[in-house]
Amino acid sequence: MTRTPRLLPLLATALLVACASAPAPAPQAVAAASAATDAAPQPPVANRVPYLVRSPHGDREDPYYWLRDDSRSDPQVLSHLNAENAWTDAVLAPLAGFRDALYQEIVGRIRQDDSTVPFRWRGDWYYSRYEEGREYPIHARRSGSLEAPEEVLLDLNRLAEGHGFYQVGTFELSPDRQLLAYAEDSVGRRQYVLRIKDLRTGELLPDAIGNVSPNVVWSNDSRSLLYVEKDPVTLLTRRVKRHRLGTPVDADELLYEEPDESFYMGVMRTRSDRWLCIVVGSTVSSEQRCADADDPVQFRLLAPRQRDLEYRADHLDGRWVLLTNWEAPNFRLMEVDDARAFDGRDGWRERIAHDPRVFLHGFELFDRFLVLSERSDGLRRLRVLPESGEPSFVAADEPAYAMYLSTNAEPGTSWLRYSYTSLTTPTTIYELDVATGERRLLKQDPVLGGFDPSDYVTERSVATATDGTGVPVSLVYRRGVPKDGSAPLYLAGYGSYGSSSDPVFNAARLSLLDRGVVYAIAHVRGGQELGRAWYEQGKLLDKKNTFTDFIAVRDHLVQAGYAAPGRIAAAGGSAGGLLIGAVANMAPAKFDVLVAKVPFVDVVTTMLDASIPLTTNEYDEWGNPAEKAYYDYMVSYSPYDNVRAQDYPALYVSTGLWDSQVQYFEPAKWVAKLRASKTDAKPLLFRINMEAGHGGKSGRFQRYRELAEEYAFMLDRLSARDHLPVP
Repeated sequence: MTRTPRLLPLLATALLVACASAPAPAPQAVAAASAATDAAPQPPVANRVPYLVRSPHGDREDPYYWLRDDSRSDPQVLSHLNAENAWTDAVLAPLAGFRDALYQEIVGRIRQDDSTVPFRWRGDWYYSRYEEGREYPIHARRSGSLEAPEEVLLDLNRLAEGHGFYQVGTFELSPDRQLLAYAEDSVGRRQYVLRIKDLRTGELLPDAIGNVSPNVVWSNDSRSLLYVEKDPVTLLTRRVKRHRLGTPVDADELLYEEPDESFYMGVMRTRSDRWLCIVVGSTVSSEQRCADADDPVQFRLLAPRQRDLEYRADHLDGRWVLLTNWEAPNFRLMEVDDARAFDGRDGWRERIAHDPRVFLHGFELFDRFLVLSERSDGLRRLRVLPESGEPSFVAADEPAYAMYLSTNAEPGTSWLRYSYTSLTTPTTIYELDVATGERRLLKQDPVLGGFDPSDYVTERSVATATDGTGVPVSLVYRRGVPKDGSAPLYLAGYGSYGSSSDPVFNAARLSLLDRGVVYAIAHVRGGQELGRAWYEQGKLLDKKNTFTDFIAVRDHLVQAGYAAPGRIAAAGGSAGGLLIGAVANMAPAKFDVLVAKVPFVDVVTTMLDASIPLTTNEYDEWGNPAEKAYYDYMVSYSPYDNVRAQDYPALYVSTGLWDSQVQYFEPAKWVAKLRASKTDAKPLLFRINMEAGHGGKSGRFQRYRELAEEYAFMLDRLSARDHLPVP
C-alpha cells in the first residue's frame, strides 16, 4: 500500500481540560479586512484560551486548542477561518492581476481536449479524455476496436454538478464487463460512497455503501464484491466485507476485521484472476491472506505478520512472486509454487538477491517475463527479467530521469508499457517489445506555448550534511541563468515515509524557470532515494536529519553560486510542511519566503491523540509519545511547540477544512501562535479551502488557481515577477 503524505494524529488518553485557575473566555475571531472602515486592515487575532494537554510526561498548555472542531461547524472557529481568508485576500489584493496572469499562463500550457493512451482489456479498449473547458475527465471504452463507437462509462463533469468538491477514488469493472463499481467523495474527507452502475442500462443499482475506502474487487461471478469499511471516527480501515448485489447492505458478510490500529488494509485481485487478497500493513510489517476469486470466503494466510518483516505477493501461471525485506533491507524477490504458497516462508526461494546498492520498489508479472521497478544510482529504473536469458534495463535517453510502470492490463503480451520523465522531459508513454527490443512512442504530454526542452538545463549536485553525509540535489533552470550568486531559488523537499522526490517534469514549474528561478529538489534523509538506509536515517529519533539536510542543501546551493542569499524560497506539503515548519524555527534567517501546504506541524499533540486518523499507524514513523524518549524528541522539533519570539520569513500557509490527513486545526493553531510570537512585520498568510481536503480543489483547472496564488506571493517576495528575455 502506498503511504500518502502525513495524516493527523492526537490521543484518546490525552484529555484537554480547562485550567482551574479561571474559566476560559469564549474565543473570538477578529476579522482582518473590513469594507466598512478606512482603517488599515489588521491580521486576525485568535484569543488565547488556557487549556492543558494531559500526557504521561506532564501537562502542557495549549492556548489555541479551541480551534479544533471535529464537526467543522463551530461558528466561532469558522468565523476565525473566514477572517484568515479575508486577511489573505486583503494582503494579496495588489497581486490579483499578477496572480490571474500566472493562472492563465499555467493553464495556457495545457491541451484542454486531451486524452490518455487507450489500453486493451478483455477485448475492449479503455481510456479517459477531457473536453474543452471542462474540469473533470470522462472515462470511456470502445468494444473490439478503436474504431468502434464510444461508450461513456463515467462522466465526472455530470457527477460533480452541484458539488464544490468531487472525486472518484477508484472504479472497477466486473469480470463480465457489464457493471462498474466506483467510490465517490463529494466532501474531501476521504470517506467514500461505493456505487454500482449497470453499463447495459446506464442506471445506478440501489446498492450504495457509505464510509468506505476507495478500494474494491469483484468476485469472478460478477455478482458480489469485496470492500473495505472505515472506522467513522479515526477513518482507519477496519473491516473487509462482501456485498452481494441486491441484498441489504446491513446484511453484508464480514470476512476480516483488523484489531490492530497500527495497520492499514486493502483488497486486491491477483494477476492470474484466480485469487482475491486482503493486504494489511503497518510502517514496519505486513501480511497477505487470499481466497478463491470464484467464492472468496475462506481466506488463507501466505505468511504471518512479524515485526520488521514486509512482503507483498502476486500470482500468475501457477506460482507466487513476492517482494520482501526478509533478511534484505533493500528488498529481494522470492518465488513459491502453488503447492507451498500457504506454508509460510518455508517454501520461498530466491529469484533476485538483495543488493545494498539497489532498492526494489515493485514488480509486474507477464506470461513470459517479469519487470522490476527499482532504484539504483539514485534513479528510478525498470529491469526486465525474461524466462530465459540475462536481465536488462529499459534504456533511457538522459542521465537523470524517472521510469514507472504504466497500464499493462493483459499479462499475455510481449509489450511492456511504461512512462518516462525528467525535469526537462514531459511524461512520455512508451511500449517496448521485450522479445525484439522494438520501442514505440505512444504519447508525450503536450506542453503548449512554444515549450522547447533545450531551453532548460538539469543538473545533479551533492551537498554535505552536518554529519558529513552527502545529500543529493536535483536542479533545473532556464539556460543562460548565471551561476554567480544572483538568481532566486525555489527549494522543495519532503523526506518522510520513505517517499522519494523523483526529478519529474511539471509544466506549471515553467512559470518559475522562465522568470530566472532556479528550482531544486533536496533529496533529504527520510526519503528512499538512496535505499532503505536513507529512510531509516530520517525517522524516529533521527528525524532531525531531514531538517538539517535541507538547511545544508540551501547553504550548498548558495556557496556554489546557484542562489542569492537574500532570494531564497522553500516549499513543502504535508510531511514536507513539517520540514518547512521545522526550518522556519531552526534557520529563519536563511530563507526569505516559506510555503507550507497542508503542513503537519503539531506533532506532539497529534501523536498523543489516537482518535485522529493515522496516528496509531504512524508510531513507527515518528515514535509513540507515550514513551518519554520519543515524547521529548518530538517536543524538541515540533514546529508548533518551538515557535518563539524571533523574526520569521514571509509565510504562505494553506489547508483544507475537510482534510483527513493533516487536520485543518494543526496549521490554524500554528499560524495563530506565530502571529502572537513573531517579532517581524513580514506577511503571514493563511489560505483555507473551505470545500476541500488534503489534495486541495478537485477540478482540473481549479487547483492551478491555488498554485497561481502561491507563485504570485513567492515571486513577488523574491523580486522575480518579470520574464527573462527570449533567447
